[in-house]
Parts: sequence; structure tokens; C-alpha cells
Amino acid sequence: MSKRPSYASVANGAAAQDDSTSAAAAEFDRSHDKQKILFSTDAGHFSLIRAMHLADLITELNGLCGILSLFSSLRYCLGDPADKTNLYYALAFLPFGLFFDFMDGKVARWRNKSSMMGQELDSLADLISFGVAPAVVAFAIGIRTPLDHLCLGFFILCGLTRLARFNVTATAIPKDANGKAAYFEGTPIPTTLGLDAIMAYWVSQGWIHDSLPLGTMFQGTALEFHPIVLIFMLHGCLMTSKTIHIPKP
Repeated sequence: MSKRPSYASVANGAAAQDDSTSAAAAEFDRSHDKQKILFSTDAGHFSLIRAMHLADLITELNGLCGILSLFSSLRYCLGDPADKTNLYYALAFLPFGLFFDFMDGKVARWRNKSSMMGQELDSLADLISFGVAPAVVAFAIGIRTPLDHLCLGFFILCGLTRLARFNVTATAIPKDANGKAAYFEGTPIPTTLGLDAIMAYWVSQGWIHDSLPLGTMFQGTALEFHPIVLIFMLHGCLMTSKTIHIPKP
């Protein structure tokens, strides 16, 4: 999840600050109101595009990286399993998603522009790039029994729930003078890049499909699954934890 401030968090964070911070919050107010008016009243050509901020467009690039990762995983599944090129592409797009996720917050603060639209875009892009895309890579490398599907689905839903909770509780978490939250509640969803790094290592070693680490349990039964999928479930639980507070840098 990026460090992009929400509209409400900036306003609340500035309530007890000095005049310069209040001015910044006022600028956020004007930016938010202008975008809201454009979305609700402007019916001209490309009105949606014209109403978006630069930070919103950068967030879209985060989502694009996740989408391209998904397509690369699908191309691998349709091709020769021995050719791992598309698997590497699928994994390589995800760090670029993190780069754009980081940059949209930087740009939003630099231009003093934020909005509810940007906050929602950020969460949706994160879900694609750091939730759905890693799970599809896992499917592509062989974690694909029916029970595996449920476990990967649990992982994605944990990411979805974590992002929704962030949007709801953003105003309740302590803020600094710039409206940035003091800590992450639960592990942020971009930490799934750690899982991507692990899978990249497996791919490089040829530990995919029938050679996945820890093998298969209950093979040939309805409960057949790959024990390695449990690391995705564990990561999902860490994302939704309410007791884990990770300080923001």
C-alpha cells in the first residue's frame, strides 16, 4: 500500500497544526471539491480523464503492471511449460507496480492534490498487483488443486479486506503534520512481493509443477493440496491482523 494520503486523513491531521499545515489542508479541500464537481457535472469528451489528477494516472500504471502480470501468467499456462519466459515476465511486472504505488503518494503530496477517487483507485490497483497477480503466478507454477484454489482465494480476500479496512480506518490512525499515518495496521499488501521473490527463486531452480517444495498431500483425493500454499494463507492472516503495527518510514 502506498504512502498516498487520503483526503480525510489530511484534513484531520491538520486540525491541530500550524497555519502552514492548515493551508495545505485547505488546498486539499479545494482539490477534492474541484474533482468532485468535475466528476458529477462534466459531460464533455474525456471528462473522466480530464478530472483525474497526475497521481491518479500513476496509480493506474500500478494497476497496469498487475494486469500485465496476469496476462503473462496466462500466456505461460497456454504455452510450453518448459519455457519460463512468461513466468519471469509475470514476476518482473510486480516490482514495477510497487514503484508506481510509491510514486503516486509522492506526487500527491508534492502537488497537494488528493481525493476519494485517488484513495479508491489506489486500493483497487493494489488488489490487482499485490493480491490477484501473485495468486495467479502461484497457480501458473502448479499450485492448482481445488483446495489450493480455496487457499489462494483466502489470500486474495484477506488482501481485499485489509485494503477495505485501511480505507475505513484511515482517519482513526494517528497522523503526522502532513496527514501521513504513523503506522501500518497489519502487514501492508505490497509485502506480498516477498512471496513473489520466493516464487522467482523456485522458478530459477526448476521447483515448479511436480517439483514444488514439500510436494503434494492427500494425492488422488478430494483433499489433495500443496502444503506450500499455506505460506499464502499465513501472509493473508498477517495482512488482516489488528495487533501488528508496523511504523511507517
